Order: sequence, then C-alpha cells, then structure tokens
Amino acid sequence: MPIRRHPVRYTLWLARTGAAPKTLSLPVWIPAVVLLVLVAWSGLNLWLWQRTAEMRSLQIQLVSLSDQARKLNNQLATERTRNNALSQDAQSILKQLQVLESEINTLRERAGMPKIRLLPTRNEGGGRGGASVPAELEEVFKYASQQTAAFTSKLSEVSPALTETLQREAAMPYGYPLRGQTRITSYFGYRRNPFGWGFEFHNGIDFPASYGTAVRVTGAGEVIEAGWKGPFGLAVVVDHGYGYRTLYGHLSSISVRVGQSLERGDLVGLVGSTGRSTGPHLHYTIFRNGGEVNPTAYLD
Repeated sequence: MPIRRHPVRYTLWLARTGAAPKTLSLPVWIPAVVLLVLVAWSGLNLWLWQRTAEMRSLQIQLVSLSDQARKLNNQLATERTRNNALSQDAQSILKQLQVLESEINTLRERAGMPKIRLLPTRNEGGGRGGASVPAELEEVFKYASQQTAAFTSKLSEVSPALTETLQREAAMPYGYPLRGQTRITSYFGYRRNPFGWGFEFHNGIDFPASYGTAVRVTGAGEVIEAGWKGPFGLAVVVDHGYGYRTLYGHLSSISVRVGQSLERGDLVGLVGSTGRSTGPHLHYTIFRNGGEVNPTAYLD
C-alpha cells in the first residue's frame, strides 16, 4: 500500500495574553513569495537610491556648468566691448594719420618740396576683384606705429626747408607801408614829368598822405641806408635778403639807423615832401635782384 505524502505547510501560532492561541496554516509557497517580494522591493529601493544619488550629482554638475557658462558669457561680453573700443581707437588713429599726411604735404608744398604718399590707397594691398581682407587689431596698431615713425622722419626733412621758407616769406615785402591808406596817385612805369615837359620812368608808386603819417617797413630786414638820397630826399633803404630791398622816400624824418634790424610793421619814418616832390606823399620802391619791380604785385 503506497504511502501518501501530505503537502508541506507552515503553521503560524498567534498567541495573546489571556486568550487561546490561534493558528494560521500557510502553504510553503506564500512565505517564498513574500520573501521574493521583500527582496525585490529592497532591490528596487536600492536602485532608486542609486539613481537619486546620480541625479543629485548630475544636478550639482549642471549647476557648476551653468555658473561657468555665465562667467564665460560675462568674459565674452567684456572682451567684445574691449574689442569694439579698440576698433574705434584704431579707426580714429587711421583717420588722424590721413589728416597728418595731408598736413605734412601742405607743409612740404609750402616749403617747395614734392608731396609724399605714405598711406596706402583703397585699391592697394594685393586684393582681387575689390575684395578686402579683414585685418587683426594688432596688425592695425603695428601699421599705425610704423606710419607714425615714417611721418616723424618726413617732418624732420620738412623742418629746415620750411624754416627757410617762413624766413623768406617774413622777409619778402608785402602789404602797404601806410596803414589804412591804399590810394595811389602815381603808378610804376612811364608817366608825364610832373616838373616839366615830356615823360619819365617812375620806379615805384606814390601814396598821398599828410605830413607826419607813420611809414612802416613791409618786411623783415636790415637798414642799409638812412639819410638824404638825391631826388628821394630823406629816405630809408632796407635789405630783406633773398634779393629783395625796399626804399621809402620823401620822408620828413627818419626813425631808424643803418645796421638796425626790423620786423614787418616797424616804424621807419614819417611822411614828408623832401627831395624832388610836389607835395607830401610816400615814394615806395621794391628792388628784386638789383632791379626795380612793380610794387603793386606785392600789396595784396
């Protein structure tokens, strides 16, 4: 007769003080299932905890990266502002160089020297089809420094020539010898003889004026004659250099002496009617390289 096997079961005893114990009989698989559920639940909680820790670490990294990104953006904004300011400075320097080149050429032209061109034109530089190649700010400032040195050298060349030109211009007779009186009664050239018949050559121009009117030198120079000079009566002759001399005749008195240096506008004497004269006036003659020239070309 075969032996019957009874299924394995677990029995739980539940006892309470003052009460009869109770029993609870469970199949063997129920505790196993409960154990598996507990293990799975514990594993799930452990996995979730690990994931939560990883998420927190990622959040910390994201916050750090966000802070770094904000700092980089601030640095980029500062650098962009600095570059814009440097670009404006570079553009201003280039414009000033163009103005300086123009002024140097003006000075060279006044000094009788040929013009220069140091700044490249728009079409220079080897570009194709009118295309332009962007230049770094460092290159622009380096170029400006080189041009400044070149301009300094050119100014050194201009200085002595310009100084001589300015001295020549200061010495050259220019303007009226009587202030505020521009009327001329007798011009340069042939005229009717005021003392008799026929014509004579008048080597200057005559300005009518009252006795005692101040006569002023028309250019810087040195007095080489001061006294009686034949038909010109009391007269002063000034040597201006560069081949120029001026004569002031028919004076009533002389205010300078031979060897005295004069600047344009200095007093040389007073209007009179000495010498070969029909009335008070100033006779004014300009000599250039030993010959008389028409003074009217030097009045304005």
